Amino acid sequence: MEEQVEMVGRAFVDHYYLLFDSDRASLSALYQPTSMLSFEGQKIFGVDDISAKLNQLSFDQCKHLISTIDSQPSSTTGGIVVFVSGSLQLPGEEHLLRFSQMFHLIPTPQGSFFVQNDIFRLNYG
Repeated sequence: MEEQVEMVGRAFVDHYYLLFDSDRASLSALYQPTSMLSFEGQKIFGVDDISAKLNQLSFDQCKHLISTIDSQPSSTTGGIVVFVSGSLQLPGEEHLLRFSQMFHLIPTPQGSFFVQNDIFRLNYG
């Protein structure tokens, strides 16, 4: 069970950041109308508003460099909590931005997962 949770968490993280870095508009498929995003303290609800927020960020291109991925089963049947830490490289910027992000993944009847909760923070200092 634990090995499968780790495998799903890592596969999700690889998929999420590949889409974020190369085809951000496609991220909307990972969210549902009940999904919630906290982005630097701003709370955003629903797939449409989350998609709009992610696609209106002040940078078009970036590269995520993942340092750690921690995954745990959640009390929701089949759910998984994933915590990610890493760095964000923006074009023309010499310094990397450190970030942390948490996802609560919920299984779908089709056998995949959607993001119920997503919390993102830059790590300053």
